[in-house]
Amino acid sequence: MELSITVAIIAGLVSFLSPCVLPIIPGFLVYLAGTSADGSDKSRWIVFSHSVLFVLGFSTVFAALGVLLNTALESVAYDAQVWFARAGGIIIIFFGLYLTGLIKIKFLERAHKMNAASVSRSRWVTSFLFGAAFASGWTPCVGAALGAILGLAASQSGSAFYLLLFYAIGLGIPFLVVGLFANTAQQWLARYSRAAAIINVLFGALLIVLGILIFTQQLSRTANFELLNQFLLR
Repeated sequence: MELSITVAIIAGLVSFLSPCVLPIIPGFLVYLAGTSADGSDKSRWIVFSHSVLFVLGFSTVFAALGVLLNTALESVAYDAQVWFARAGGIIIIFFGLYLTGLIKIKFLERAHKMNAASVSRSRWVTSFLFGAAFASGWTPCVGAALGAILGLAASQSGSAFYLLLFYAIGLGIPFLVVGLFANTAQQWLARYSRAAAIINVLFGALLIVLGILIFTQQLSRTANFELLNQFLLR
């Protein structure tokens, strides 16, 4: 379970670092706040507060999805859970291959940007609603890492809520950091965009290995390896 949680957090970070998400995040958060990133304390905290609402919006959707998945998977018979696990392994391998660039999927490479017109008279409500809409697929780039986590959840009955919660944490922390330092975040993100691409490839390779272990029902060996390490470190 600890390995799965770690993967979920990394998946959230990778979603944030997706090529069609990363460049537009600072400007989008500033837009939601309705202010400029001029570096003043007032501007910084306004943008940050809207970032918090944005993160709460998508975290709420992911948490609700986790509860629904848990309820559905726990009612499935054990034999069916084995096949769900194998299907989850295939899904994880598929998205791993995509993130490494070994396969191309036009749908996932086409950005679906939302119209940033005000959907509410209150920008506070708008920030929360846009966060919820982001969780529903603001851009397909998020779909690769999120799809892998859903596949992992399908392979582990009862863990969906925690996996999606930690995925939301991994995705949310960078948003909060960018919201707090919006005036310098754009330059910093542009500077390290190449590193973000490398991280995507490395995470894709990790997903391929994880998917193979899940499909072959060998994931428990990683747990045994962790227990051995804990014993040796005593």
